[in-house]
Amino acid sequence: MFKALLLTEKDGKVTSAIEDLPDDRLPAGDVLVRVHNSTLNYKDGLVLNGLGRLVKTYPHVGGVDFAGTVLESQHGDYKAGDQVILTGWRVGEVHWGGFAEKARVKGEWLVPLPKGLSTERAMAIGTAGFTAMLCVMALEEHGLRPDHGDVLVTGAAGGVGSVATAILSRLGYRVVCSSGRAEQADYLKSLGAAEVIDRTSIATPSGKPLDSERWAGAIDSVGGSTLAAILPQMKYRGAVASCGLAGGTKLETTVIPFIIRGVSLLGVDSVMAPLMRRKVAWARLTKDLPMEKLDGMIQRATLEELPTLGKAILEGKVSGRVVVDLGV
Repeated sequence: MFKALLLTEKDGKVTSAIEDLPDDRLPAGDVLVRVHNSTLNYKDGLVLNGLGRLVKTYPHVGGVDFAGTVLESQHGDYKAGDQVILTGWRVGEVHWGGFAEKARVKGEWLVPLPKGLSTERAMAIGTAGFTAMLCVMALEEHGLRPDHGDVLVTGAAGGVGSVATAILSRLGYRVVCSSGRAEQADYLKSLGAAEVIDRTSIATPSGKPLDSERWAGAIDSVGGSTLAAILPQMKYRGAVASCGLAGGTKLETTVIPFIIRGVSLLGVDSVMAPLMRRKVAWARLTKDLPMEKLDGMIQRATLEELPTLGKAILEGKVSGRVVVDLGV
């Protein structure tokens, strides 16, 4: 038996309850994991509230991420006792996820827990932090260097933004954070932000095809009109790593920043990222993310608290990283 936060749907309404389930309720897979920690991402908030049509079949167990210890394995890369991480692969959407004491998944979806990293810290990183690292890597591969100028991070008080700020600062970049929560300014500066601006200053496009050159690079988890506003502000050969849609999916812009300034829009996907890139990103996270700053982002929670937190994250009321404790 294992404890899980089980989602059910009736007449179009999704509700949740803590239930004890037999192991044979778990979906198919070749690795059974005892989950020690999970986390809460924006996508988890959508799933918990039955939004976005991400879940097609109920009953369902959400949780995009988890970290734990292998209990049983028929996969050649893992054996009982190995510690592992899972992020993405549509786990928590189409496959039961980490909001339970046990998970059964495909071994090819797992990554070994890096040496010296606890399962709690791994989930403080989670999909949000993993995505932030992929964004940094994408900008570096495009040629971004610390001496090129300011790097903008939008939605900075959220999970992606918090980790991105800490990483970029550690690497020597001057980071400018955009946030709609003025009370988070001190928190963001503690992560390494050199400047915090109100999101309203970049929330609406100016209407001009080009604005004054302002950003050497940007990590945008907001999308929508915010992304449309910052593209004309990019410096020559600057790039935006786009990884989120909290502000909307529609992008209304012109080709002028791309063909006059050579600006690049880099799409960053963490869900289906290949295994080798995952391993590189996790290795970089253990080196380039200051763990003392990561610890300062953590808000600990239980399964019972997730429905409330799932609503709060959609309302922009969750800062940093929520780590769910499933027990040892």
